[in-house]
Amino acid sequence: MKAMIGILGGMGPLATVDFLRKLVERTPASRDQEHVPLIVYSVPQIPDRTAGILGAGESPLAAMRAGMQMLERAGAKAIAIPCNTAHYWYEDLARACSVPLLHIADSACAALGEGIVNVGLLGTAGTLAAGFYQQRLAARGYQCLINRQDEIDTWVMPGIGLVKAGDVRGGGALLQQALAALFDSGAQRVILACTETPIGLECIAAPQLPRCVDATIALADACIQWSTLNGQGGAPTATA
Repeated sequence: MKAMIGILGGMGPLATVDFLRKLVERTPASRDQEHVPLIVYSVPQIPDRTAGILGAGESPLAAMRAGMQMLERAGAKAIAIPCNTAHYWYEDLARACSVPLLHIADSACAALGEGIVNVGLLGTAGTLAAGFYQQRLAARGYQCLINRQDEIDTWVMPGIGLVKAGDVRGGGALLQQALAALFDSGAQRVILACTETPIGLECIAAPQLPRCVDATIALADACIQWSTLNGQGGAPTATA
């Protein structure tokens, strides 16, 4: 059996399901047994990440550590977190983790491709304040563009909130305005750096999507690559 990957999810629950769907769809498998074995910890009661970064709420670090340790005890040999903002605590989590911890921003930046200079970043106020995307983009020679504060307050955070509340189409309509503003400001590509953003934008078939890097997909691809490199033999030939 291949080595299992643990998914530290629930941040939010719909984003976790979207990540799992994309991971399954992108896995080059012709039968059940060729898919990536997963252990999923989806606990929406983990404290809000943006509030924790901005000093407006409880830190989620202890709750994330508890989930990560449960995944390790269950047999996970690597862990992925389908929440961009949670990666503010990546170093603390990695120190407490005895298995590889995949980084969503590293995966997304690696997916940008060549010939790009100006990269837009569509993410939560917490992710933007944390700066880990900006640091990684600068280290790779990219110029990073973000929405104005009024756009974040009017479109980005309310749009993400609507997706979390189940109004996916309404959230997508707001997020599309924020996305268009980034392209209007000179972005050549935009990283969808919140796992709710592609859900809303896909729901309304936003025309800018082909010019975006979906961090959810990038992390799914990183999981597939890790699983391929860490296979431990095949499964039985039965397909059901």
